[in-house]
Amino acid sequence: MSDRILIVGGGFSGAMLAARLTATGAAVSLINRDDRFGLGVAYGAAAPWHRLNVRSARMSADPDRSDDFVRWLQAHAPEHAAPEGFAPRAVYGRYVEDRLAAARAAAGDRLATIVGTVAAVDPTGSVTLADGRRRTGRAVVLATGNPPPRNVDPAPGVIPDPWGPGALDGVRPQDDILLIGTGLTMVDVLMTLEHRGWIGRAAAVSRRGLTPRAHGPRPDPRLNAPLPDHARMSRRLAAARTAAAAGGWRSLMELYRPVTADLWADLVPEAQRRLMRHLRPWWDVHRHRLAPEVAARIDALVAADRLQVLAGRIGRPRPGAGRLELPWRARGQTSEGRLVGDRLIDCSGPGHAPEDDPLTGPLLAAGAARLHPNGLGLDLDPDGRVLDADGRPQPRLFVLGPPARAAFWETIAVPDIRERIAALAAALTQTS
Repeated sequence: MSDRILIVGGGFSGAMLAARLTATGAAVSLINRDDRFGLGVAYGAAAPWHRLNVRSARMSADPDRSDDFVRWLQAHAPEHAAPEGFAPRAVYGRYVEDRLAAARAAAGDRLATIVGTVAAVDPTGSVTLADGRRRTGRAVVLATGNPPPRNVDPAPGVIPDPWGPGALDGVRPQDDILLIGTGLTMVDVLMTLEHRGWIGRAAAVSRRGLTPRAHGPRPDPRLNAPLPDHARMSRRLAAARTAAAAGGWRSLMELYRPVTADLWADLVPEAQRRLMRHLRPWWDVHRHRLAPEVAARIDALVAADRLQVLAGRIGRPRPGAGRLELPWRARGQTSEGRLVGDRLIDCSGPGHAPEDDPLTGPLLAAGAARLHPNGLGLDLDPDGRVLDADGRPQPRLFVLGPPARAAFWETIAVPDIRERIAALAAALTQTS
C-alpha cells in the first residue's frame, strides 16, 4: 500500500488540504478532472466582476497566517489590497493557484497532481479512474465540492447549470429571464448578464422570496452576549433575537460564526431538520452576504423594475408561443399563475444527492457509508471520517468541504473550510 493520501477534487478544499499536508511531510496525490488545480467552480468560473462575499482580511488560506491573502494582494494585485474590501473571485483563484504552486515547489515529488475522473472509491484506501488507472494510498479524502443544480432538465431555452461551459452564451440582450432561486447564484448570474450587455427583465422565484443581505460599510464587532449551552432551540432563538435587538444582526452573526459547527453538532437530528425546514432560508441570507457594491447593483435592478423577486412554488417549465411558461403559485395563495420568459435558468444552488452520486452512491448501496439522519448528506464522525451502515468510522475514508455539510453545517465559505482543513490534516497525520 502506498503511503500517499489521495485527495479527490482539486478545488480550494482539496488543493489547500494538499498544501497543508505536504507542509507536515506527508505525501499526497491530488486528483482533479482537469488541469485547473486550485480553482473549482467558485473561482474557475468567476469573471472579473464577481466579488468575494467575505472581506479580504478573513480570506487567508493559511489558518496560521491570518494576513496571508492581504499580503499576497499587496504584492500581486495592490489595487485590491484593502483588508476590509471584497476582492474579485478570479483574483482569489490566482492566489490559491500560487499557494498550491509554492507547496509543489517545497514538496517536490511528495505532491503529485493527477488529471482524471475518479469513477470509483474503495473505503480501504484506493480509487479507480475512468480510464482504468488505479491509485492506492493510506487514506482517501473526498473533496468534490458543490454539484450543479438539479431542479430542471435540459430543454430549449432552459439552462439547468449556469456554471456549465458557455451556459449563458445564448442569452440575448433583450431576453426576459426566469430564475429559479433568489440566492447568491441568482446574483452572480444577473451580474454576468449585465456585464455582457443584457438589458431585459428578470423574475426570480424561491419559496420565501428572500435575497442575500449586504455586508455593512465596515466590519461589525462581535457581540458580547452569552449563548445558552445545551438549550432548547426555542431558548436559543429567543437569546439570538434579544442579542440582535441590542447590537444588530450583523454583529450577532459574528458572535455565532466561530461556534456554529459546535452548536449544530449539539442539536439532535430532529432539531437539525426543523432548523432546515423553518430557519435555514433566513440563516442563509444573513450568514452568506453580498459585497456592498454588488448588493447596490441588485437593488438598482429592482428599483428600475428589471428584477422582480417572488415568493412561491413553481411547476415544470413548458414551451409557450415561442417562449417559456413557468407555472407558479404565490406564497399563501391557492390559485396558480404563470411566468413567461425567453430563458429559464436554474439558480437554486447545489443539488446534493449522495445516493445518486457516482462515487458515494455505490458506497451507500454497499453499506460502506450511510446518510446522516438529518438528510443533508453523508454521516461523518467528528474528524470527518465516513460512517458505515452500522455507524462505524471508515478509518481510511474522509470527506471535506461542501459534501460534509450534514455533519458540520457551515462548510462552504473559506474561513469555515480553512478550519476544517486544519482539523482534518491533524487527523490524517495520525492515520496509518
